[in-house]
Amino acid sequence: MELRGKLALVTGGSDGIGREIALQLQGAGADVIVTGRSAEKLQAMAALGFGTIAGDLSTAAGVDAVVDGVSGKPLALLVNNAGVGSDYALEDATTLDSAAHCIRTNLDAPVALCTRLLSVLRAQPEAVIVNVTSGLAIAPRAGGAIYCATKAGLRSYTQAIRHLLKDSNVRVIEALPPVVETNMTAARSGKKMSAHDCAAEIVHGIRTGKREVNVGMVKILQLIHSISPAMARRIMLRF
Repeated sequence: MELRGKLALVTGGSDGIGREIALQLQGAGADVIVTGRSAEKLQAMAALGFGTIAGDLSTAAGVDAVVDGVSGKPLALLVNNAGVGSDYALEDATTLDSAAHCIRTNLDAPVALCTRLLSVLRAQPEAVIVNVTSGLAIAPRAGGAIYCATKAGLRSYTQAIRHLLKDSNVRVIEALPPVVETNMTAARSGKKMSAHDCAAEIVHGIRTGKREVNVGMVKILQLIHSISPAMARRIMLRF
C-alpha cells in the first residue's frame, strides 16, 4: 500500500507499539487517527498532528465512539492494535472480571471494528486491515492463558476473513510481535524488542503487501512450529 495521503486508524495508538506505528505511518505521509483511554496521552498525540478518539474498547460505548469518530471519513487502513493483559488465575473466580475485560478488548473489539468499518474500507480503491496478535497466538505460555486465548482467537478470525475478502479490495494482514518493551511488559525480565523496531517491521509489511508479519524472534518460533507444533508448544508453555 502506498501510505501517502491515506487515512489510517490505529487503536491503542497513544502508547507502546500503537504509538510507534502511528508515528511511522505519519512519517510515511498518512493521515492518522489514534484511539486511547488516557486523555493526557491523547492530548500529546493531538499536539503532534494526530486525530484522536477517546474510548475504552472493552465497552460497547468505546467501540461506538471509534465507529462514530471515523464516520464519513475515507478510512483506508484499520490497525487493530489495542490490547491488555489479564490477571486471570486458575481456580480464582475473583479474576474472571479481568479475564472478561481482556477478551472484550483483545478479541471482541477487533471483531466489532472489522465488521462495522468494513463498508467504509470497501468504499476505498485500496484498503488494509491489520490485526495485531502475538507470537503467543502460535503457541501459548502457561502464565497467560486468557491473553494467549484472545490472540489465538484473533489469529483464527484474521485467517478466516482474509479468505472471505480474497477477491475484494481489502487486504488482511496479521502482525505477530514478540515480547516488546511496553508498559504491559514492564514487570517482565529478559530480552525485549523495542516498540520502534517492532512497529517498523509491521509498517514495512503494510507497505510491501505481506499477508503475515512475523516480527523479530517470532520468525524463529514460526520455523519451529512448521517443523514440530508439539515442540513449539513445549517451549512456549514454559516461557
